[in-house]
Formats: sequence, C-alpha cells, structure tokens
Amino acid sequence: MSNKTLFDKIWDTHVVKKIQDGPSVLYIDRHFIHEVTSPQAFKGLEKRGLPVFRPKQVVATADHNVPTLHQELPIKEELSRIQVQTLKDNCAKFGIELYGLGHPFQGIVHVIGPELGVTQPGCTYVCGDSHTSTHGAFGSIAFGIGTSEVEMVLATQCLLQSKPKLMRINVDGTLGKGVTSKDIVLYILSQISASGATGYAVEFAGSAIRALSMEARMTICNMSIEMGARCGMIAPDETTFTYVKGRKFAPQGAEWDKKLAEWKTLFSDEDAVFDKEYNFKAEDIEPMITYGTNPGMGIGVTGHVPELSEIKSGDLPAFEKSIQYMGLAAGEHILGHPVDYVFIGSCTNSRIEDLRQVAAFVKGKQKAEGVTCWVVPGSKQVEAQAKEEGIDKILEAAGFQLRQPGCSACLGMNEDKIPAGKYCISTSNRNFEGRQGPNARTMLASPLMAAAAAVTGKVCDVRELV
Repeated sequence: MSNKTLFDKIWDTHVVKKIQDGPSVLYIDRHFIHEVTSPQAFKGLEKRGLPVFRPKQVVATADHNVPTLHQELPIKEELSRIQVQTLKDNCAKFGIELYGLGHPFQGIVHVIGPELGVTQPGCTYVCGDSHTSTHGAFGSIAFGIGTSEVEMVLATQCLLQSKPKLMRINVDGTLGKGVTSKDIVLYILSQISASGATGYAVEFAGSAIRALSMEARMTICNMSIEMGARCGMIAPDETTFTYVKGRKFAPQGAEWDKKLAEWKTLFSDEDAVFDKEYNFKAEDIEPMITYGTNPGMGIGVTGHVPELSEIKSGDLPAFEKSIQYMGLAAGEHILGHPVDYVFIGSCTNSRIEDLRQVAAFVKGKQKAEGVTCWVVPGSKQVEAQAKEEGIDKILEAAGFQLRQPGCSACLGMNEDKIPAGKYCISTSNRNFEGRQGPNARTMLASPLMAAAAAVTGKVCDVRELV
C-alpha cells in the first residue's frame, strides 16, 4: 500500500541522483526566466563557454522592469531599459524564445505560464523569482531559485536540492460573501505568521480549497512563499484538467489522454504522513487587511491592530517599528482609514477573474475623489480579454486606469511607484518597508476589498457593499 504525499510522488519521479548525506540532483521540466535574475546567469555561461542545455524548456518574458504605459516607446528608466535589452540579446544569443514587449504572450511570468498551458500537473518548475510557487496550484513542485541556480539549470536542466519537510493546511467549510482566496491566504498567514512554514513544502487541502477556481488557487499558492514555505501546492482535479485542456501548449489528442491518466494519480494517499498539519474553518475568515510590514501582520477588517499586551515580548521592537512606519497605533481599528492609492495587479491578483470581480463591483459607481486607481492586467492575453468583455470601459467610467501588463506597483523596480507617506491598498503579495516605493505604506487586501476602498476612499468592509 502506497502512503505517499503528492509532493513525494512528484519529487521521486524527478530525482536523477541522490548524493549520499547530501542533496538530490533534481530534474527541472520547465525554467521560466525574466530580465532581473537572468543576466548574471547568462554571463556565467559565456565565461565557461557553455550553451543552454535545453533551450526549448526555457520560457522567457519581460515583466519586472517594464513600463505599464506606452510600451511601444523606448523605456525611459535607464536601468530598466538595459535589463530588458540584455534579456533580448541573451535570448537571441542562446536560442531561447522570448515573449518580450509587444509580443501577444508577454506578461508576468507566473500569469503567462498557466494561461499558455505551459504549467501542468506533475512537473517541476523553477524561476529566479520567489513567487514561482504560484504554479504549484496545478499539482506541481514549483519554487524560486537564486541567480547561481538559474545558471545551473540553464547549463544542465537540473538543480541540487534538499528535500523539504512536508506540511498540509486544510481549510474546510464554505466562505462567507465577500470573502475570497486572497482572504484565505492572508488569514492563514495571520494565524501561523510569516515564518510559520519555513523549511516546508505546503499542500493546501480541504473542501474550501477544492471549491476554488484555478485562478483563485494560484493566489493561495503564490503567497505560500510569504509563510516562509519552499513551495505551495494543491492536488489537481477536474477543475485543473478543465482549465489546462485546449490551451496553446497543453497536450492534445492521444497525448492528452495519456497525460490525464497520469495526472489522476497525483494526490496524497489517505495514509500519507505530513510533518505538520493545520486545520482551519472557512466560516472563521472575514475580509482581511494588513496593518504592518510583513504579510503575516493581517487582521479581519472589523478587527484592530494588536495591543502591545497581545505581542510576545521578543517581537515587540519589530512590531512597534512596523506600526510606526505605517503611521498606526496599537489597538487602532483600520476600518475607515483613508486611502490614497489602489493597486489591483501583480502575480497574485491580475488575472481575468480578478478584473471581472472588480468590474462587476465598480459598475455604475465612481472612485472617490483624491484616490488614484491603477488596474494592471497580468498579461497581454488578460488585457485583450478585458477589452473584449468591455471591462476596460467599465473601469474607465468609474475613474480607474487600466494600464498595460507588467509587475507594476508590486515592487519599486519600474516607473509605477507609490509616493512617500501615501497609503496604498494593494492586491500584491508584499508590504515590506519601501516595497512599493521609498516610504510608501502598503495594506494588502483582495481585489474586492481594494475596489471597495477605491469607491469609498477608505478601508471598508466589502460585505456591507456586495
């Protein structure tokens, strides 16, 4: 009787060689690259006179440094321009297909992989980007790697990896109205902390997880890295298979039938043992908002910033520094707090379902005066779909700006920065000091909560408006 976890099943079929008392040589099915973490890796290959071992298994796009307005013009920021050009040059030199600016498949690397059908169950995926964990939503092992590892994968299609410990997080029950997958993951983070899954591969399971769409599952796996996890994953099921079928790079015909039979074996066996397990009830989750400077510092929207007495003494200095940066006080309610910017986008929440949800909410409404609202689609395909469905017109009428695809204001690496001292409700994944620009103040929330804040001009309980 097999008693393997989903992680074990995929890991075991990808170990090329186990080094005694050391890591394993792990085969990598697909390698995603972008302009930020690949230049040094390519330089390393050139120095050693090595080719890219399997260029057909590398997917390249430009996302972090790209402007989200006037992409047809040369990039203004010098560093961004150099990085994007270097990626172009390297892909040409090493025979890698690039979905660069102007290409119909360009977009955020973790958005285009799934929508193109490159991301499939049972595979291993890496990228020089921490949020590679997104692809684990398909029942695969996907994780971020460092620049030297990017070079290793380009040269060998393999990676030295130690097997992580295994954790399962079960969420059962039914979500209340106005509560989304982003709230699930922010809730889990608030319960186990931003380091609660350090050293683990996390499988998300339970009836509330199974009820989610593929795009909602991607949001959860995307933020597993914010718990310190090596990767996050969800067992594939009919929802997964339906999503993948018919996409550009998905298997077809007899190959599809063969793959589907394999994919149906990808689940944790009933007697599989995890090193750690958590259980949460969907009914306990309300719309979430962060108040601090890591994604684990979150509360239900009707809650309050913790009192000093609620914080462990060892954590007090960091807690006080964090709320001081955010201009908040211990015990304060965030409900009603004014907002300056709303950013809807990033590899966490820039897919078509996110945009549909926002459009459905803001239809016939107007953004509050003094609030700047940016909606940034995750890819050219999402942008085209939004226009086809008239989402662009709805957003425009409500005073929101639909921009062009890219990582945008998720991180201060391009032109889309939040000014110092301003409050931004963001659907992205990180709220570190200066993440969205020097001294910007970020509150993480779901697209629905962000849209509600845009319309009211303050943090509000979206349940009262839906």
